[in-house]
Amino acid sequence: MFDFFVQTCRQYPELVLFLAIGIGYYVGKIKFFGFNLGSTASVLLVSLVLGQIGLQIADILQQFGFALFIFAIGYKVGPQFFGALKKEGLHYIWISLVVAITGLITAISLGKIFNFDPGTAAGLLAGAMTQSSTIGVADGAISQLSISAAQKALFQNNVAIAYAITYIFGTAGLILFFKLVPKLMGLNLKAEAEKLEREMSGGSDDLGKSPELFAWYKQINLRAYQVTNNSVIGKPVKEIEKMFPAKVAIEKIKRGEVLLEVKPETIIQTNDLVALVGSRQSIIKAIEIIGREIDDKKILNLIGEIIDVCVLKKEAAGKTLGEISQQYGHGIFLRRITRAGHEIPLARNLVLKRGDVLQIAGTQGEVEKAVKLLGYAERPTNTTDLVMVGWGCVLGILLGLISIPIMGIPITLGVGGGVLVSGLLFGWLRAMHPTFGQIPEGAQWIFTDLGLNLFIASIGLSAGPAALKALQTTGLSVFFAGVILTLTPMIIGLIFGRYILKLNPVLLFGALTGAGTITAALNSVKEEADSAAPVLGYTVPYAFGNVLLTIWGTVIVNFLR
Repeated sequence: MFDFFVQTCRQYPELVLFLAIGIGYYVGKIKFFGFNLGSTASVLLVSLVLGQIGLQIADILQQFGFALFIFAIGYKVGPQFFGALKKEGLHYIWISLVVAITGLITAISLGKIFNFDPGTAAGLLAGAMTQSSTIGVADGAISQLSISAAQKALFQNNVAIAYAITYIFGTAGLILFFKLVPKLMGLNLKAEAEKLEREMSGGSDDLGKSPELFAWYKQINLRAYQVTNNSVIGKPVKEIEKMFPAKVAIEKIKRGEVLLEVKPETIIQTNDLVALVGSRQSIIKAIEIIGREIDDKKILNLIGEIIDVCVLKKEAAGKTLGEISQQYGHGIFLRRITRAGHEIPLARNLVLKRGDVLQIAGTQGEVEKAVKLLGYAERPTNTTDLVMVGWGCVLGILLGLISIPIMGIPITLGVGGGVLVSGLLFGWLRAMHPTFGQIPEGAQWIFTDLGLNLFIASIGLSAGPAALKALQTTGLSVFFAGVILTLTPMIIGLIFGRYILKLNPVLLFGALTGAGTITAALNSVKEEADSAAPVLGYTVPYAFGNVLLTIWGTVIVNFLR
C-alpha cells in the first residue's frame, strides 16, 4: 500500500504539493501553549517530511508562486514606503536601517564564524528575521553563481532547511522578547499608551467624545423630533447641534408640509420637525433639548451609507482628525481608521497620511460629499486588474536581470527583488491614481499567502531528502546562530531608538516589530499596551523592512559565495 502511495505521488507530484499545503495550513492553526506556527513555517515543515519520498517540482511553478507573492507585498507597502521618504518618516527609516543593517552584518559574521555556505546563511537570515521573501531572492541569486549544478542544488536546499530551523525561535522568541523587555526596562506600556493617546487627543481624558470631532461610535441613530422647547426656538442649526454632549447632525427640517434645505444658519421655529442623526449618547438627550419624539415617514426617509475612503487628496493628507472634522465632518461619523491594514487609535491630533483608510457612516449625501473631499471610495469589488499584475511582473523580472558590478561583485536585484520594486512602484501609483490597478483584499491574500506557500511547498518537497542530513550535521549550530541573529538587531535597535532617537516606548516597540516584519510580535505589543497605538510606529518600518531584508538575500549569497 505504501509503495503504491509513493509511486502515485512520484507520478503525480501535484498531489503531494496540494497535500503539503492542506496539511500545512491545518497544522499552522494549531496552538501550542498559546502559540501557533502559522501557515508558511508549517507548510515548509510538512513539505520537508513529505519530500523524503523524493520529488522534484517544476521550477516554473516555484517562480510563478513567488512572483505573485512578492509583487503583492510590494503593492501593499508601496504607499507607506514612498510616503515615509518625507521628513516626518525619517525616525522610522533610521530604525529600519539600523535593524536591517545589523541583521545583515550579524548574518554574514555568523556565516564566517560557523563556516556556513551561502544558502545556509541566507536561510538563517530569512528564518531568524521571519522574512520569507528572502528565500526566493537568495534562491535566484544562487542560480546565478558560477558553480556546479550539484552545488547550486545543495545551497538552495540549505536555504529552506536553515529557514525551517530558525523560524520558530524567530517568531516565538521575539514574542517573548517584547513581553519581557518592557518589564525589565521598568516600562509600563499600558500607561505609556494612555499618555500618548491623551497627547494625541489634545490632553483630554475623555477621548473621542468632544462634540467638535467625529463620533467614535460603532452605531448611529436616526430619530425625528418636534420643536417645542424654548431653548432651541429661534436658534440656528449650528448652535443647536453644539448643545448636545456628543456629535449630532440635523439632516432634515420639515415646516408644515415643506421640507427645508438644511444649512448651518437655518433658524429653527416652533413645531418644526427635525431629523436628527447621532450617537445613542446624544440622541437620548434630544427630548430634553428639542422636544417630543415623533414618527414621520417623510422626514425619516433618509438613506444611510457606510463606506471605506482612502485618503488621497492633498487637502486632507497631513491634517489632523480635528482639522478634518471641522472642515468636512458635518453629519459624518467615523467608525475606524486603518493604516497598512492595521487599525490605529482615533484621536484629535492624529495626523492623517496618504493611504489611510477611513470607514465613515452617515446619510448618503453627506458621505458622498466627504468622499470627494477626502479621496477615493473603496467600494466592494471582486475584480482584479490582471493587466497591471501581468505587466508589473514583466517589468520586475526585467529589472531583476540588470547586474551592476560593485567591488568586483556583480550585484543584482534578482527576479524577486526586481518584482518587489515593481510592486512598490505600482502600489504607489495605485495610491496616487486609484482609478486603475485595483487588487481587492481577497485577491491580495491569495497572491501573498497562496503564492508564497506554493513556492515554499515546492522548495520543501525538493529539499526533503537532504533535510535529515543537514539537521544532523549543522542543525544545532544553525539554531544557535538563529537565536543570536533574532535578538541582536532588536537589542541594537532598541538601544538606538530609546537613547538616541528618544522615541516614545510604545511607538519604538511598534517600530521594532515593523522593522523585523513580524506581525505576531506587533500583536503581542498591542496586547501589552492594551492599545492600537503601536501600529503608528509599525507601518513605515514594516514597508522598509520588507524591502531591505528581501534584498539582503542577494547580498549574503554574493558576499559568502
